[in-house]
Amino acid sequence: MLIKKIGIDLGTANTLVYLPNKGVVVNEPTVVAISIEDNRILAVGNQAKEMLGRTPETIVASRPMKDGVIADYRVTEAMLRYFVGKVLGSWRFFRPDVMVSVPAGITSTERRAVIEATVKAGAKTAYVIKEPVLAAIGAGIPINEPGGHMIIDIGGGTSEMAVISLGGIVSWASVRVGGDKIDQAISEFIRKRYNLAIGERTAEKIKMKLGSALPREDDLVLKIQGRDLVAGLPKFIEISGNEICEAISEQLTEITQAIKNVLQETPPELVADIMDKGIILSGGGSLLNNLDELFAQAIGVPCRLAKEPLLCVAKGAGLALEHLSIYKRSIMSKK
Repeated sequence: MLIKKIGIDLGTANTLVYLPNKGVVVNEPTVVAISIEDNRILAVGNQAKEMLGRTPETIVASRPMKDGVIADYRVTEAMLRYFVGKVLGSWRFFRPDVMVSVPAGITSTERRAVIEATVKAGAKTAYVIKEPVLAAIGAGIPINEPGGHMIIDIGGGTSEMAVISLGGIVSWASVRVGGDKIDQAISEFIRKRYNLAIGERTAEKIKMKLGSALPREDDLVLKIQGRDLVAGLPKFIEISGNEICEAISEQLTEITQAIKNVLQETPPELVADIMDKGIILSGGGSLLNNLDELFAQAIGVPCRLAKEPLLCVAKGAGLALEHLSIYKRSIMSKK
């Protein structure tokens, strides 16, 4: 099949690729493994993530995206080339149109870097749209209507919240708190309370199994392994879900405050619309247990999870490409 359009959610933690009529065809970690000796890229995606925390001195497994923007241009370009090539397969000589998500607070320099990297990776034309807009499109929100809609997209590196009306962002905020910072908070909590060092993959596993935005009555317990910081030897401990709730409360408070700031800057008519329609949550970070309930309690506005929250931005990118004329006001630039 000749592929003419590709939507890419270029996230800090995961990269998703969407094809019209096929849906999300690639969902892999945004990780690249590089050989230090000859500066060669050894692995991308799932294969590279397996190497995180397990590499010898001659190999570095790193994330080329930091806080939602390109931290390492060359590595990001190679990664995009890998993902685009994986989708195109033997049709690689055709150059597709590619839509890439970018953070709401992106600078013009960062935007150009994304466009250039995408074109060099094999795109005929590169379009960029701000992430909250794409998340809203992917969540099925009619963004071109003259009414207020609020979306909160919680990713790996950033949490972005925006009020959208008539295809544009009216007010927004971005905080550098996402899945990665929550993982770090869990690691730090366990280090301080139990003198135990754990890796980032263990912290992520704890978040997924025990993480909750609010304390739970049916408290869960998980046995984890790490390195004792006193003896330097392997050690097992048991940790509870309510301890993890305590560990991540500061990060969730920061996101909650950003949501309040956005609503305070929003015109009253649009706030009334949001009160009626509720706030939509998207992104992998929104899958944290009871997060919608925490926001609803703190802000006084109903919150609900989008359908397939992890896929919203990628789906939005594909839909925006399919209907460029409808969403032309939302597209920032192209090349």
